[in-house]
Amino acid sequence: MSPRPKIGLDLTTILESAGEIANKQGMQEVTLANLAKKLGIRPPSLYNHFDGLPGLRKKLAIYGIEKIYEVMANAAIGVSGTEAVLAISQAYVNFARMNPGVYEAALMAPDPEDEEFQLAGAKVVDLSIRVLQAYHLEGDHALHAVRGLRSILHGFSSLEQNGGFKLSLDLDESLMIIIKAFLAGIGEQQNFNEGALLTTETGV
Repeated sequence: MSPRPKIGLDLTTILESAGEIANKQGMQEVTLANLAKKLGIRPPSLYNHFDGLPGLRKKLAIYGIEKIYEVMANAAIGVSGTEAVLAISQAYVNFARMNPGVYEAALMAPDPEDEEFQLAGAKVVDLSIRVLQAYHLEGDHALHAVRGLRSILHGFSSLEQNGGFKLSLDLDESLMIIIKAFLAGIGEQQNFNEGALLTTETGV
């Protein structure tokens, strides 16, 4: 006997179910057939919400990015400066730990140039820039810093998920040490840039 369809089936409910499949079984198991079976509906019914499997993966990617943004934004409430950067970094890594499939989906949209996908990602970038404002970064310097932070967080999360950390050291402590070292480097670079500007202006 097939499961009963969920009451109030909407796109959010569908994506939540797809996320559960991704987290427990891996993204390769996120298919229209598996999703329809979990929801207790016929696969063609899913076409009312998106265009086939590519459409599902696009929506799941956007859903994943929006969830990452939510946990980071919540972590940044009431804190600033280094504490805020550490908080959003921990929130990002924790999300990847608890939602490995959704996290993977967030990184593999069928069309990374899709406008809706780009808008979702821009929210994460804007949040990161705001959090890094304590380091007086502007323009390209701010974007370079965001790229650096993202690279650290994604690299750390990916290594952890793939069993890359074998030593019996606390992973959260390692993460905090790495982020603090990154922020110290940003501070030194900013001081260097300001010194170079001062020298140019004074002609010294």
